[in-house]
Amino acid sequence: MTKNRIYADHAATTPLLPEALDAMLPWLKDGFGNPSSLHSFGREARKAVDKARATIAECINAQPDEIFFTSGGTEANNWVIKGTTGGLLVSAYEHHSVLNAAGSELKRGREAGLIQPSGRGLVGARQLRSAFVDADRKEGDPIPGLVSVMAAQNEIGAVNPIRELCAEAHGRGGLFHTDAVQAVGKIHVDVNEWNVDFLSASAHKFGGPKGVGFLYAKDGKAPARLLDGGAQEHGARAGTENVAGVIGMAAALRASCDRMDEVSAQLHLLAATLAANLCDMFPDAGVIGPSKPKDRIPGFVSICLPGHPAEGMLHILDLKGIAVSAGAACDSKETQVSHVLKAIGIPAKLAACTLRISLGHENSDKDVKRILNAFRLIRGQS
Repeated sequence: MTKNRIYADHAATTPLLPEALDAMLPWLKDGFGNPSSLHSFGREARKAVDKARATIAECINAQPDEIFFTSGGTEANNWVIKGTTGGLLVSAYEHHSVLNAAGSELKRGREAGLIQPSGRGLVGARQLRSAFVDADRKEGDPIPGLVSVMAAQNEIGAVNPIRELCAEAHGRGGLFHTDAVQAVGKIHVDVNEWNVDFLSASAHKFGGPKGVGFLYAKDGKAPARLLDGGAQEHGARAGTENVAGVIGMAAALRASCDRMDEVSAQLHLLAATLAANLCDMFPDAGVIGPSKPKDRIPGFVSICLPGHPAEGMLHILDLKGIAVSAGAACDSKETQVSHVLKAIGIPAKLAACTLRISLGHENSDKDVKRILNAFRLIRGQS
């Protein structure tokens, strides 16, 4: 981390872990072979890719042939949404890579509906059952081809009960997909325990490189091909594998999982300290999202400070060398109210005063104190 600066926007992206960089360097320099080539350079690359696939599978309790490498979470989400058939049910606060993909399918004539989250930002079986009832009444077909609900919400940090949701979807005859981009590497993910059909992940959210991710597909049954070309990824996804990226992703995930319990405890404590002090400092402040730590991503604080526009707070914090967010980084150029905050019933006036602070393993007590000192400056300017 650059000296005198504090990075507290890990929901947007994470610093590259040393384990990932060390694992990647040989494959960025000498290990440049194409994994599809039959000569020794290619065979070495293929062996390394296969080893990385096995490592990733082990980290989420999957089988290696159930892991398909992609360019990231967006591609994986689009692949599932566009590569399945039948009706669609997706939560109203999904990442835009799910919502916009579902919108594209709707324009093509596919039936699609929304699942509304609770006011606390959770999607449970009750919310899903309500969506099934709406689908039955509006479209006359209560059995969707696919239900998609994110494992952990990227703006408010809510962790959803995926096993419960998956059971509900399967009971109705549908497949279940979860965008687990914010969950993998941060909370325990077990695809067999959850019983999901598809799961999306992105390396740069857990200390890996940008531009690489993976899709888990139960029993190796990938969706219909999204990209035409060669026969890579068991013939399911065309394109030469990003060898160094895949290896770095596996190393980052292994490192993140190995120290997950320790880091999670640290981050929950730091987030609780930060939230409590901000609420004391700003009497009208309100923490957005679930109240129980088990229902939140470790280190995640979404907080509304009425009367303090987020844009102004971001500017002051940035001048102090502190990076936080006012919403999803993908929407940093948008001025409209976050669709996530809108979905959970936050009024536009309050949504405009909401910040997302997401801490990572390298953050400390000293960082939290500096962040709080910066907010005291914000309070003093009101």
